[in-house]
Amino acid sequence: MTTTPVLEASDLVRRFGKLTAVDHVSLQIGPGETVGLLGPNGAGKTTAISMIAGLLRPDGGHVEVSGISMWEDPIEAKKHLGLVPQELAIYPEISARDNLTFFGRLQGLGGADLKDRVGHVLDVVGLADRAKGPSKAFSGGMKRRLNIAIGLLHRPDLLILDEPTVGVDPQSRNAILESVEALTGEGMAVLYTTHYMEEATRLCDRIAIMDDGTVQAEGTQDELIDLVGGIDTLILGGSGDLAAAEAAVNDIPAVQQVVRETGALRLSVHGAPTAVTRVVSAATDAGMTLTDVQIQRPDLESVFLHLTGKALRD
Repeated sequence: MTTTPVLEASDLVRRFGKLTAVDHVSLQIGPGETVGLLGPNGAGKTTAISMIAGLLRPDGGHVEVSGISMWEDPIEAKKHLGLVPQELAIYPEISARDNLTFFGRLQGLGGADLKDRVGHVLDVVGLADRAKGPSKAFSGGMKRRLNIAIGLLHRPDLLILDEPTVGVDPQSRNAILESVEALTGEGMAVLYTTHYMEEATRLCDRIAIMDDGTVQAEGTQDELIDLVGGIDTLILGGSGDLAAAEAAVNDIPAVQQVVRETGALRLSVHGAPTAVTRVVSAATDAGMTLTDVQIQRPDLESVFLHLTGKALRD
């Protein structure tokens, strides 16, 4: 990274008796970057973020938030961090606005600044039109959005979201994801834990795949996909001389395998986005008339299975 990391977590270890829940986990997040911790329940994600947030003392390792040590100066470090836990942390008998006002005062906000921040975060999470009613009347998804708003009040440099969409309806889930996308656009660093592959794909600049307390691999989605060999499926639909087209594309070095089907060729290709132009040219020059071209890339589920030997939700 060319900028100073907002989060620097190094070699975190946490044991519970004989169980090592987190085993030398390291994470680094820069301003405006979203990093996902992707893994099944029990992988150690919540234990890891509890140490990062200063809620749990590690048996080894070190955490700095905005350059401040979580262990040497925890009060100052926590001023730069917002935590949205899995469990709801709201008062259901009072309104969203009153919840935010209460928590804002706990965070040291007051006066016009607090009023402005409450209005701003209500807009960010899409609850401005429901600010006055008791939050106990909210849907599960709305309560989770209010939880996120509380974590945003004090303008943290780093926002930690622990499985924020578990158990919510599709509409609220989408609203939560849109809120997270808006935050990183404003320069906030986000650490996002999930066991939903599609959320990690949509939100995260980099993804750390976690299982059995360790980070099995970390990188962008494309970098992780390359770990399984970078083999894509390229489907050429059409008519004409498919046999000649099959022979022609089979001579291209990036093409690993060709299967001729009715009205289509199905190719296994290393780096299909780069090779597709050459493949299409070879097929059409050989006498195939193309009506459709599809690229199917390996997904994070494939990567997780490759690294751990089990499906993401096992």
